[in-house]
Amino acid sequence: MSALRIDRLVTTGFVHPALRFARRRTRDRAGALPILMYHSISDDSEREVSPYYRTITSPRRFAEHMHILRDQGWRGVSLREGIQALNNKGCEAGDARPVVITFDDGFRDFYTSAVPVLSECGFTATMYLPAAFIGNERRRFKDRECMTWDEVRDAARASMEFGSHTVNHPKLVELPWGEIESELTGSKTAIEQELGENVPAFAYPFAFPQANRDFVERFSAALRTAGYSTCVTTEIGCAAAGDDLLRLKRLPANDADDAGLFAAKINGAYDWLASPQRIAKKVKRMLRRGRSS
Repeated sequence: MSALRIDRLVTTGFVHPALRFARRRTRDRAGALPILMYHSISDDSEREVSPYYRTITSPRRFAEHMHILRDQGWRGVSLREGIQALNNKGCEAGDARPVVITFDDGFRDFYTSAVPVLSECGFTATMYLPAAFIGNERRRFKDRECMTWDEVRDAARASMEFGSHTVNHPKLVELPWGEIESELTGSKTAIEQELGENVPAFAYPFAFPQANRDFVERFSAALRTAGYSTCVTTEIGCAAAGDDLLRLKRLPANDADDAGLFAAKINGAYDWLASPQRIAKKVKRMLRRGRSS
């Protein structure tokens, strides 16, 4: 049985029903802020990729996700708005609870396929841009078309928020600190120059090295020095009041998330996977150390 089938079985078959029984209404989860993580919104195939690791969501599935949020009384917001909600009242249950919608990598299909659906639903979102792949002329990243600066500005006028995803999208943990700092400052400066506004939001590229405590601490300091106030990661879970804003958890979303799994994720039933994820990363780090010693 594949990794996703196991996590789907546990999430929808055990954890979500238990949470529903305990809460009686799944959306009454005061203090929790789901932060969804999308990448490409397209019909391209990822059949060769395990469902857990897929990064593509079809336009049909994405629209289904957004309509589920709207119909269940959620309000899709940018990260800035979500953090404000956490700081002000801890995301208490109400007429429309906030859920943060984020996108990585700056693909053009965010502009062509996601923004129209978001606008239709009255939602906003945050897109994290790898600055080297966004230009006045069309550029490509991971063999996909990226947005142009004109499209970025047009989406910003539609209330979409933009943050940094480094300049070149490298594996930061493998770089010297001077290059890491250049990736942080260079992308922030480029986006601010094009948009004419402060860019305090950052998304960590690739898997967040949470088991490497020394790196994580130094990286947080580098983010603060560069002028960032938030950083979203690939650590699984919902955000809560009091969390480290430079190490925010997210919920991965892709085309394999049917209505049942998606509803379970936004209601906190996927958070259990944080512990296995953390343990797996610690084991991998120990094994790498053993091989290099």
